[in-house]
Amino acid sequence: MSKRVYSEINLHLTWHTKNNLPMIRGNMENNLHKFLKNKVVETSDAYFHAIGGIEDHVHLAFSVRPSLDLDKWIGQLKGTSSHEFGKELQWQNGYGIVSFGTKDLPWVVAYVKNQKEHHSRGTIFDRLERTENDG
Repeated sequence: MSKRVYSEINLHLTWHTKNNLPMIRGNMENNLHKFLKNKVVETSDAYFHAIGGIEDHVHLAFSVRPSLDLDKWIGQLKGTSSHEFGKELQWQNGYGIVSFGTKDLPWVVAYVKNQKEHHSRGTIFDRLERTENDG
């Protein structure tokens, strides 16, 4: 595909730990978030906006070029992070991905960055919390 393409493909991604166990705690949270952010930044067809989450799931806000194979790339994010953190971290199958307009980027980024607050107050957006396994 041509590199001379204009696109505004903004995405929100979330996935859960295996069996929704609270595996992402303490130093692991910072290390995992840093690891995933670096993986997004290292992807030439992706642009990182924000990462957040709580003990049992991760949220990412990012933009992509149309040439990125999203399903394969998300599988690589999950696989490499699980490998990096060994038996301490396992992911559930599936994920949730939602597109959003550029005008919504600020509130999506704020939502991702403030996951702990949203979950503790019960102010979550169902659309951004759903995964394939939610039925």
